[in-house]
Amino acid sequence: MPATTTPRITVLPKIQPKVERPKLYKVILVNDDFTPREFVTRVLQGEFRMTEDQAHKVMITAHKLGACVVAVFTRDVAETKADRATDAGRAKGYPLLFTTEPEE
Repeated sequence: MPATTTPRITVLPKIQPKVERPKLYKVILVNDDFTPREFVTRVLQGEFRMTEDQAHKVMITAHKLGACVVAVFTRDVAETKADRATDAGRAKGYPLLFTTEPEE
């Protein structure tokens, strides 16, 4: 009788994918001298879910320093919120501006 050979099975090690946290982006409120403070406060409350006190503090900080970080999100969320807040100002005819930049 001929000898039978059994096939060899090679077991490969499991590859663990490297999972990185998504990069974060800052949403920045840029001060201007034309948009009413009350309007900026309402936009901060509506879009960024701030209390009236928090929104007022952010608005005053941007007024004094020229710009202020409002919040930090993943890129898509940050850009969407910045665009929506800026569009709210444009809809009323104000030069309200929110920008985004990577957090370092």
